[in-house]
Amino acid sequence: MTQDLAVEVLQDPSHGFTGVPNQRGGSSAAAVDEVSAELRVRLFPSGTGLSILAIPRGTLSPDSAAWHEAPLEVSAEELLDRADRLLAIWRDQVVGHRNTSPGYRQQVGSYPLADAVDLTELRTLTDPLVAKLADEGFDLLHVLLDGTGYDLGRFREFLLGTLAGGQQLRISFDSEWQLPWPMLAVNPAECDSPWEAFLGHRHQVEQARTGYPWDHAPLGRRDRATASLNKDTSLDHVDRAHEVQKMLEERALLTVRTHGSELLEALSRSVLHEDLMYFWCHGRFVHTGASSQVLAVRLSDSEDIDGPVVKRKRRSYIRSPQSRFKPFVLLNACHSAKAADPGRLKHLGQELIDQGADGVLAPQIEIPQAFAAEYAYAFLDRYLTGAHTAGAIGQWLVRRFAREFHNPLALVYSLNGGINTRLDLVS
Repeated sequence: MTQDLAVEVLQDPSHGFTGVPNQRGGSSAAAVDEVSAELRVRLFPSGTGLSILAIPRGTLSPDSAAWHEAPLEVSAEELLDRADRLLAIWRDQVVGHRNTSPGYRQQVGSYPLADAVDLTELRTLTDPLVAKLADEGFDLLHVLLDGTGYDLGRFREFLLGTLAGGQQLRISFDSEWQLPWPMLAVNPAECDSPWEAFLGHRHQVEQARTGYPWDHAPLGRRDRATASLNKDTSLDHVDRAHEVQKMLEERALLTVRTHGSELLEALSRSVLHEDLMYFWCHGRFVHTGASSQVLAVRLSDSEDIDGPVVKRKRRSYIRSPQSRFKPFVLLNACHSAKAADPGRLKHLGQELIDQGADGVLAPQIEIPQAFAAEYAYAFLDRYLTGAHTAGAIGQWLVRRFAREFHNPLALVYSLNGGINTRLDLVS
């Protein structure tokens, strides 16, 4: 008699044959990729309010099926307002910090924290500022979890203990209300330094995509990555900008676009042969009504490229197995990681994710040009090796800029999807 066997999967290193298992051995520099424990945190509407769900996987919990859930006592409106407040503090006190007195290599009226990448000589300024930013990040996490309910208290105990624990995690925050997750922090008083309090420093963090993945037309095996540089030529003068382009030319089959019409023509094709899409341009908010605005970017011309136009160009291809749009996107333009509120027109990064992009990495506020170019060079240099995931590189950059340059701005970059994405030339 045929008998069905019960099978329990205890480990799934390939994530259902959708990912590359962790490679053992190698240099210690790659150790940040080898994170075995995962945590998925979901914010969702429940009744007239919000609830929060956390599901640990891997060695984080002996019981891989354990989950934690509780109703929140904070409203979505207050959460978004507090998130905007945190972003404004970073914008005004880091990027917008203005020198009011003459100092070492500084002029009155200059912006010392934005004018240079290496802030080591300004440690007397950055160290107390980082401590303040960590306190603000912890306050937002406290606001999220604050309340008197019994279930919420137990959930708060679990989540804060997990986030502040010594184990490094891959954390996916699944929510239509997007918060600046890497800039949130655990209690700085319990950390060796304020830098280590930030979630983006302690863990690999992403804003998770929702919905089922869809099949894309295969490209087969390639010898080299295909990439595009979508740029505003007025930024060619920035240090490292030419080095980024040269690296892409040497290590990938590169398409350079300088006009919006070129980008829209490429997006109109059913199959876009790109493993990597890099934007080096300005981002700005375009008003679409009395109380509505949408994030758009411009290349070297005056054409706005925003979420609605991308959706229109690819409307007939969505979820078609005969089409392909699956690049990892480094959207190096101011504000471009910021998400539109639920029910509003989606910003560019959100729409690229909806159209199938493997992930979008972008800054949540204005970003100094010199820092943006340095960040892009360091990220792409590691990503193009195919040896590291986007999530691991993002965390490595946060730690590197903190350690070597005493610069906190790498925490401004937010990963929307793609935490496990690495360059793979077989598809």
